[in-house]
Amino acid sequence: MKRLIVWLAVLAVVGVAAWQIDKWKKQPPEVPFAHVTRETITSSVPTNGKVEPVSWAVAHADRAGAVEEILVQRGQHVAKDAELLRLDAADVRADRAAAQSRIDQIHLELDTISKGGKTADLVDIASQLDKARLDLAAAQREYDSDVKLEAQQAVARYEVNAAKVRVDQLNLLIKTLQEKKAALVTPTDRASAEARLREAESALNLASERMKQSVVRAPIDGEIYQFDLKPGAYLNVGDPVASLGQLDRVRVNVFVDERDLGRVAKNMPVKITWDAQPKREWKGTVDRTPTQIVPLGTRQVGEVVCLIENPDHDLLPGTNVNVEIRSESIDNALTIPKEAVLRELGQAGVYMLQGDHLAWHTITLGVNNVNRTQVDGLKEGDAVALPTEKPLKDGLIVKPVFP
Repeated sequence: MKRLIVWLAVLAVVGVAAWQIDKWKKQPPEVPFAHVTRETITSSVPTNGKVEPVSWAVAHADRAGAVEEILVQRGQHVAKDAELLRLDAADVRADRAAAQSRIDQIHLELDTISKGGKTADLVDIASQLDKARLDLAAAQREYDSDVKLEAQQAVARYEVNAAKVRVDQLNLLIKTLQEKKAALVTPTDRASAEARLREAESALNLASERMKQSVVRAPIDGEIYQFDLKPGAYLNVGDPVASLGQLDRVRVNVFVDERDLGRVAKNMPVKITWDAQPKREWKGTVDRTPTQIVPLGTRQVGEVVCLIENPDHDLLPGTNVNVEIRSESIDNALTIPKEAVLRELGQAGVYMLQGDHLAWHTITLGVNNVNRTQVDGLKEGDAVALPTEKPLKDGLIVKPVFP
C-alpha cells in the first residue's frame, strides 16, 4: 500500500513538471525592442590613419665619424641651423692646425723673398759692400794720384800698375757681393713658395669644411619628432640623424573603402582620436580626395588626406589614430539602431511591434553613423525589433523587452 502511494506521488510530480514544461514552451519568446526617436544624426565614415607632418625634413650626417656630443632631445623645438650634435673631430683639428702652421711658415718665407733674402745675410752683404765701396774709393784716389805722379816721373810704373790692380780687385769684390745678394732669392723661389702656399690653403679649407661637417645642424625650423642616437654611435656619410617637422598642423593619411568614397568630399569636417589619449580630440578637414583606387589586402580603397590642427604639438608623427569623417548632418531625423534594419527580398525593413506580434514593414534609409541610421516610413515612438537568437518572422507572437 505504501509503495502504491509513493508511485502515485511520483506520477503527480512528473505530471506537474510536464504541465509546467508544456506551458513554458507555449510562452511567447522574449524579443528586445527599440523605439524610433528623433535626433540630430551625423553621417560619418569611420576609419583609421597615420599622422605625418605637413612640412618636414631629415638632418643627415655630412661626414663619417662617432657621435661626440648630443645637443638636443626628442620633442624639442629648434631653429633652422641650430646644432643637433657634434661628431668626434680630433683628427680634423690636427689636420687644420698642421695646415695653418704650414701657411704661417710659407708667409715668413715669402716675406723673406720680398725683402730679397734673410735679414742676417742681407746685413752681412751690405756691410761688406759698404766696406768694399769705401776701400774702392780710397784705391781709386790713390790710383788717380799715381797716374798724375807718373806723368811727372815722380813714381814708378809698377806702383801705378799695383794701384790699378787694387782698384780692379775691389770692383770685382763689389760685383761678387752684388751677385751674392741677388742669388739669395731666385724667381723660382717665389713661384715654389706660392705653389706650396696654395696647397696649404687648400688643405686648410678642406679641414675647415670637414670641421663644419662635424656639426649636424637643423635643416628647417621645427620640432624634433624622431631622434634615437646616443653618444659613441658611428655615422656614415648620408646617415639620417633626426627628423624635424612643423607640428602646428599635421597631415593624416587614411584609406577609405571604395563603397564609402562617394560620401567623402574636400573640406568635410574630420575628428581624430588617439587610444593613448582617450579623452582628447583633434579636429580638421579633408584636404585631398583620392585620384585612384588601389587594393589593400582584400579591400579596394582610396587614400584620403586630412589636415588636422595640432596647437599643442601632442599629436606626434608616426602615430596611428582613429578617424571619423563627418559627411552629412540631419536635424530632427527619425532614427533607429542600425542592427534593427534587415533585408528581405532585396528590400530594407524592420519588424515592428503591433499589439503582441511582429509585423514586417519596409523602410527607406537615409544617412547613418556607426550606431544609428535615419529612416523614412516609421513614426516617432514606434517599436522595432532588435536581433535575437530566435528567428523573427511576420506574425510571430512575442513578449517585448525594452533594454
